[in-house]
Amino acid sequence: MRYAIHFTPPSGDPLTLAAAGWLGRNVYSGEAVEHPALRGLGVHEIAFHTALPRRYGFHATLKAPFHLHSDLVEAAMLRDLMRFAGTLEPFELPRLEIARLGDFFGLVLQRPCPELDYLAAAVVQEFDAFRAPLTEAEIERRNPEGLSAPQFANLYRWGHPYVMDEFRFHMPLTGPLAPFEFPRIEEALRAHFAPVLSEPVDFSNLALFVEKEPGAPFQVHSLHPMGRISARKIA
Repeated sequence: MRYAIHFTPPSGDPLTLAAAGWLGRNVYSGEAVEHPALRGLGVHEIAFHTALPRRYGFHATLKAPFHLHSDLVEAAMLRDLMRFAGTLEPFELPRLEIARLGDFFGLVLQRPCPELDYLAAAVVQEFDAFRAPLTEAEIERRNPEGLSAPQFANLYRWGHPYVMDEFRFHMPLTGPLAPFEFPRIEEALRAHFAPVLSEPVDFSNLALFVEKEPGAPFQVHSLHPMGRISARKIA
């Protein structure tokens, strides 16, 4: 089993529901969801281009997938995650927008968010003790020869190259695409997500995801609300 600590909106959030339709799977229930009917893009094409992000579920990575350290147990991680989330204050994300990231599309922030960058780094550090060290085979699968020096150092120190100063918040929506496909996929994404991207998105929880067996789809195991319990009750 592998775990990951991510951000994803609550199960009933309009953005969550829109993403479930686009990706074809609800990351909370694990159930298949019918793809939308979009002009110029067939349902079978959406299914093909979303196969990779569908398996990982709608999320933004904070602590990338890891095996639990052999000296530790899930219950201890859950207790620490609940405690840690309680020390954080919820905040509103800058507006999200569709963007191309290399050869795939995802949701990114319209402007930097230092508060989010700080939180992401804190999550990586706080929960690294729960991560089993990477094997040499796992390191090789991450193509270390293609990484920059800081990314390579992050991979060995934190188990993932894109953390700390290399962190960039994004929520993947497609797998790799050929260049000729970019305009058509982008148009479909904008048409599908436009109704929900005008609404603010609250960053108010940390989500523990699980992959129950190798190759299985990731699913939300539990949500851990941010903020003191007393403050949440008052709100």
